[in-house]
Amino acid sequence: MAERTVTVGWPEGLHARPAAVFVRAAGSVGVPVTIAKVGGTPVNAASMLALLGLGAEGGEEIVLASDAEGADAALDRLAKLVAEGLDELPPA
Repeated sequence: MAERTVTVGWPEGLHARPAAVFVRAAGSVGVPVTIAKVGGTPVNAASMLALLGLGAEGGEEIVLASDAEGADAALDRLAKLVAEGLDELPPA
């Protein structure tokens, strides 16, 4: 299983606008991805309700994971999005 541990770069955390950006990106990478707080229970990264339920704050570490083929490239892109607090998924 591929995993990336990353610090949330959005000051407001994964709430409201950043959460919508992340959910849209997670749904577009073409592989199923889970997200969790370090040591927490993973949830579907493409689910807005699951993501908001995490309550991930800015500066907190989260874990992105997937066991699908092509997961490394997808997780790299999502990790960059989260770490840098971007408004859209970086190019492949």
